[in-house]
Amino acid sequence: MILDSFKLTGKVAIVTGCNTGLGQAIAIGLAEAGCHIVGINRSAPSETIHKMEKGGHRFLDLRADLLKQAHIPALIEQAIEEYGHIDILVNNAGIIRRQDAIDFTEQDWDDVMDVNAKTAFFMSQIVAKQFIQQGNGGKIINIASMLSFQGGIRVPSYTASKSALMGLTRAMANEWAVHNINVNSIAPGYMETNNTSALREDAERNEAILARIPAQRWGKPVDVAGPCVFLASEAANYMHGYTIAVDGGWLAR
Repeated sequence: MILDSFKLTGKVAIVTGCNTGLGQAIAIGLAEAGCHIVGINRSAPSETIHKMEKGGHRFLDLRADLLKQAHIPALIEQAIEEYGHIDILVNNAGIIRRQDAIDFTEQDWDDVMDVNAKTAFFMSQIVAKQFIQQGNGGKIINIASMLSFQGGIRVPSYTASKSALMGLTRAMANEWAVHNINVNSIAPGYMETNNTSALREDAERNEAILARIPAQRWGKPVDVAGPCVFLASEAANYMHGYTIAVDGGWLAR
């Protein structure tokens, strides 16, 4: 039955940055599809833990500052120690700094690039090694952005990092598809998250954004969960190196 290919029963998924917003919705969606979740966050994901417990889902809470890649091997070791294997990685953790390009600082550039691109790559690398060792393939899903396709305003390092992430998705897919590792991305459009609160509170910018979205609404975090479950499942076994836009029609406009 085709619906069986969407099931994730017994799979283990690592989701970075799942204390709120998109990451939380993705983690819960994967758990509802049958996954055991490893959440990697800098701060306590209290709300996510509560929702996982309420739903009867297994959730391993790991903490790390993903500005520093040195933490990655120990995190993966802890996940394997708890569950015995890894099947899915969702690189969702990301940060954004807003400032006119003419005044943008080197520190804001480095911080955003480190978390959004460098950490995502090295997290993928060590998980891919684990997939190869396990011999069963695996799924890597990067959370890109509309700014993987466009330039944006006042977010030069975020745009650079998310453009890099889409390119890395293709590059990793080219090398790892032979190992039955699927590397794909999701590019959310304008979503109701902490990162966009300033835009939504700016009446002029909010109106301009909604006028461009054919769906005539901001996306909700749960809108990304379904596509993520799909990419994590056997239904996406022949998808490699692709970025799915979940944007209410923004790019089609």
